[in-house]
Amino acid sequence: MCLGIPGQIVSLTDAERRRALVDVAGTRREINIACIVDEEHPPESCVGDWVLVHVGFAMSRIDALEAQKTLDLLRELGEAQAELEAMGAGLPPDPSPGSGSPSGSSSGSPTEAGP
Repeated sequence: MCLGIPGQIVSLTDAERRRALVDVAGTRREINIACIVDEEHPPESCVGDWVLVHVGFAMSRIDALEAQKTLDLLRELGEAQAELEAMGAGLPPDPSPGSGSPSGSSSGSPTEAGP
């Protein structure tokens, strides 16, 4: 699965090489815009566009509303992850590592057959 992060192109750094500066949630980095450039959309027309960025490439254009929705969702996921990590930090360590059960049984099977 790929995750594209919304970013807004703020300037061209090298139109010939299809390079631009993108702002992703306040962080700016250079990306490749070759995937979104064509005769109808030359590099110069990309400034101000919202794009999905994946591993240093602008993969597609998106509208500002879609970009905001995605950024909001990513923030919520980050907050949920932080809460889960905080809850996990408050748990005592498992007394029998690898047991997989609170009783400490290490048989590895969900049920045990008696003799």
